[in-house]
Amino acid sequence: MTGRVSYHAGLAAEDIVARDYAARAHQIAARRWRGKSGEIDLIMRDGETLVFVEVKKSATFARAALRLGRRQMDRLCASAGEFLAGEPRGQLTDVRFDLALVDGRGAVNVIENAFMEA
Repeated sequence: MTGRVSYHAGLAAEDIVARDYAARAHQIAARRWRGKSGEIDLIMRDGETLVFVEVKKSATFARAALRLGRRQMDRLCASAGEFLAGEPRGQLTDVRFDLALVDGRGAVNVIENAFMEA
């Protein structure tokens, strides 16, 4: 039962974040996009820039932020590279990686450029 609740809580958090980005004139390019390297929660378009968004939910923003580790960042970067292969400008596309935190009340805190491929 807990797994199912967590799954639905994650979907709800992604919905909240997608609405937040839409309110700021971003367009949804993909949701839960899956490549060989892994899944990307949300991919948004901000003009010419593709925004790869990792959504983390917990009771507090601080606890949510702690849920993103180096290995997951590496997988997200690899998945983003796969997604870019289908874009007209490919690897030359402007990109950024955002971390969207959702707390227990459903409030959103977006950290733009939260990490870059190192």
